[in-house]
Amino acid sequence: MTLRTRILVLVSALVVLAGVATASVLHASARADRRNQARPGGPRITTGTVALTGDGSRMVFRNMAWGPHRDELATVPASDPSGPRTASGVKCLRFYAAAGTGVCLQAVHGPVQDTYRAVVLDARLKERARYDVPGIPSRARVSPSGRYAAWTAFVGGDSYAGTNFSTRAAVVDTRTGKLTPSLEEYRVVKDGRNYHAADVNFWGVTFAADDRTFYATLATGGKTYLVRGDLRTRTVTTLRANVECPSLSPDGTRVAFKKRVEGLPKDAPWHLYVLDLRTLRETPLAEPRSVDDQAVWRDDHTLVYALPGDYGADLYTVPSDGTGAPRRISTAAVSPAYIG
Repeated sequence: MTLRTRILVLVSALVVLAGVATASVLHASARADRRNQARPGGPRITTGTVALTGDGSRMVFRNMAWGPHRDELATVPASDPSGPRTASGVKCLRFYAAAGTGVCLQAVHGPVQDTYRAVVLDARLKERARYDVPGIPSRARVSPSGRYAAWTAFVGGDSYAGTNFSTRAAVVDTRTGKLTPSLEEYRVVKDGRNYHAADVNFWGVTFAADDRTFYATLATGGKTYLVRGDLRTRTVTTLRANVECPSLSPDGTRVAFKKRVEGLPKDAPWHLYVLDLRTLRETPLAEPRSVDDQAVWRDDHTLVYALPGDYGADLYTVPSDGTGAPRRISTAAVSPAYIG
């Protein structure tokens, strides 16, 4: 091959690559334009004031409907979760709130790759503090008093379904700003003995009302465990195996969780259960589908959770005592919090 031929081949290759790059940019731009356009039949959304205080009569959540308000925190009456939405302008990937304090996990879009952060919000959704998050946001919670916030991020892998992933669960004191970047700093007591292992992972924190006790998932040795944590002694103690993404009931007596069930597909292995913390008796819930979410208690008798939908996710509800049947309450919504 002559030098002239080599140059022609190189130029041709560069032209093709430039064309592919241009087409990719145009395609991405077109997708972004489509996402910014509201679709017929979607929820009605207007801009307005969203606050994290109230009497429990409102639900705040991440709006997933296509259009200019996608990913923004929005609110609806708790009695009409499928009704018209008020959007805040604040975007979150994951969200939770209690007692006028919110935690919003956000993506920061960069020229090469995205980074992530956790933003502590006040009752008017104004930023109080921010913290770097070392991976893709997954779970978020705030203690009933608003004093503590927690979040989980994937730092290796991006799904709980398999075993090849790593997570970081962080806890922050919203009053002092003191951050524990990983619960791996805590002492682990397993089967009554101190436990050390390189493969320890935590995720799915949920807080009790005493601003001291919390529950979370511990994974190690290919198994998962429900742990009870103590924020003062910085200790976690295993309570029960095969428990993931616990959510403590308002009365503090039960934990809703997802449990791996043998025979289900590897990418959808979970069913929802409720565990009585006094008797350790499990109750399977009436939702037959696999739920990969940290459920939220609407009240002491009702759970709310997300399942995949046409816009990304829809919200469903089911009784916490194993009776009844699941019911969809809102489309294009995720990360709900009941304010009050």
